[in-house]
Amino acid sequence: MTRVYLSLGSNMGDRQDYLQKAVEALNDLPETEVKAVSSYYETAAWGLTEQADFLNLALLLETQLPAETLLRSCQQIEKDLDRVRHEHWGPRTVDIDILLYGQEIWETEHLKVPHPYMSQRAFVLVPLIEIADDLVDPKTGQAYKKYLSQLNTSDVRKLEVMD
Repeated sequence: MTRVYLSLGSNMGDRQDYLQKAVEALNDLPETEVKAVSSYYETAAWGLTEQADFLNLALLLETQLPAETLLRSCQQIEKDLDRVRHEHWGPRTVDIDILLYGQEIWETEHLKVPHPYMSQRAFVLVPLIEIADDLVDPKTGQAYKKYLSQLNTSDVRKLEVMD
């Protein structure tokens, strides 16, 4: 089994419901089990900022699926949950990014792991470190907590209770 860390986000419709459905769908994948899910965090949009705030979380799953099969499965879950890709970094019902696939490094046309922007995004690192505070970047050996210490986290708000 490979330990895989994912980042999930939503900023359209019932954000919590979309994220819950995505987590359930991930847990239903063959040879895959969700092992840990972070709290929900609300954050301002990144990249294309003129849109609604995101609800984000991180999760750990263990899987026997090959990395590219997992990627295709994540993309199918997004599609099943009404994701439409209109513009890069645009609004979405659900976004699922593979952050880490074990300690492997992937540089293909469709898959880049570790995720190329994760060390620059507090909305990814805060929930990730909540569930795995000892992770290190397989490319550099740098602790992700160290990356996070260099970022502004003021707009990453942990939501204690969802309505």
